[in-house]
Amino acid sequence: MNTNEGTIIEVSDLVRKFGDRTVLDNISFNVHRGETVVIMGGSGCGKSTLLRHMIGSMKPTSGSVRLFGEEITAMKERELERVRLRFGMLFQSGALLASQTVGENVALPLLQHTGKSVDEIEEIVKQKLQMVGLTGFEDLKPDEISGGMKKRVGLARALALDPELLFSDEPTSGLDPIMTAVVDELTMKLTHGTHMTAVVVSHDMTSAFRIATRMIMLGHGGVVAQGTPDEIRNSPNPEVQQFIHGEADGPIPLNLSQEEHEDHQHVKPRPFLGARDRFHRKTA
Repeated sequence: MNTNEGTIIEVSDLVRKFGDRTVLDNISFNVHRGETVVIMGGSGCGKSTLLRHMIGSMKPTSGSVRLFGEEITAMKERELERVRLRFGMLFQSGALLASQTVGENVALPLLQHTGKSVDEIEEIVKQKLQMVGLTGFEDLKPDEISGGMKKRVGLARALALDPELLFSDEPTSGLDPIMTAVVDELTMKLTHGTHMTAVVVSHDMTSAFRIATRMIMLGHGGVVAQGTPDEIRNSPNPEVQQFIHGEADGPIPLNLSQEEHEDHQHVKPRPFLGARDRFHRKTA
């Protein structure tokens, strides 16, 4: 069955277990062409795990992930590489190669996946750096630029092959408010100007509400809520309200007692004594 023309990603009944612990529990949603979908939730809720399934770097316990109408969960690496040429990935740290210049980092996908000449690649690198506001930075090394600039170089590299879809993992993490706004503005220009589709994993609520056309909140292994920014902002769900307002008191616990931990539906506790014994055996 082929996906609808306007549907870029289909996640259906996705389950991921690590031993007895269920991290993703029957998650289903679609992402449509031109949307900016923000996936949010507390630390450890499965955001990054879900992202890894969508880019094909992790296989589910069960369920389906379709990109551009193709089921990727059973694909071999060579097949996945073909699909990955259609999307870009902005990693949380920027993931730049420290030994290479800014220009060489941006050129990397072009060198690996195209037969373009050196002159053509240099011109594309200049264009992509201009898009992210870093004209003339080609010859600098990553350790010579700021954290925010590294994020923008990572974005330029993610855009090198003119992808239809952009995945971003915590793109504003560690940035000051001004640089956060700059990265958000770049994301909005791309999605509005080129009709690119974006999936952004974030717990930065200011950024999320600024860029999202739709939001999905994860919790307890599943989807707690999804909707437009206004629908999320006005959600009657107390977990949603606690999270988006950053409140310590609410249904999402700040701390768990040992008893609560043992009763949690997704956690199989390992007593500290047992862990200590394992540690001693390993280091003895």
